Amino acid sequence: MIKRYKIYILLTHSGSLLSKCINVYTKEPYTHVSIAFDEELKELYSFGRLRPKNPIFAGFVKEDIVNGTYARFPNTMCALYSLEINSLQYKKLMRELDKFKRDGEKYGYNLIGLLGVMVNYPIERKYNYFCSQFVSSLLKSSGIELINKETALTSPRDFRECRELNLVYEGKLQNYGLKQSYLY
Repeated sequence: MIKRYKIYILLTHSGSLLSKCINVYTKEPYTHVSIAFDEELKELYSFGRLRPKNPIFAGFVKEDIVNGTYARFPNTMCALYSLEINSLQYKKLMRELDKFKRDGEKYGYNLIGLLGVMVNYPIERKYNYFCSQFVSSLLKSSGIELINKETALTSPRDFRECRELNLVYEGKLQNYGLKQSYLY
């Protein structure tokens, strides 16, 4: 019997200046995507702010739903989705993630790639990702095909509309964090 694992896709809208700009342009409820490997969201990764108070410096980050950037935006709204994967996919996913963890300092934010999404032209830059591009690339390189488009054109909407994902929670991220702390 093949062991199954659950991974989680977290969509958020923090209300930061960049998320407000993305929200105005896309008219979508969520503007950021992260991937988690536990329901408590303690192993949560994406591309975003390296320093909570400074939006300029961005890259590969391990996110924290209680502290860090999310602490600065207590009204962050979210949708959390789960996905079951098999053990082979999980091992590949962990191997791919380890590359980012091991060499995190060489990765930067693909701000130009966001402009490419706006004009439907994929802009890939070595060692540079935006959040949804990172999650999509990580999944694709692990053999998990959720979204049928180039990773450099993937947006939070694509994850929100993905039928393979199961909605676990939708509401304030802070409330989800509180709910999880009561359970453990």
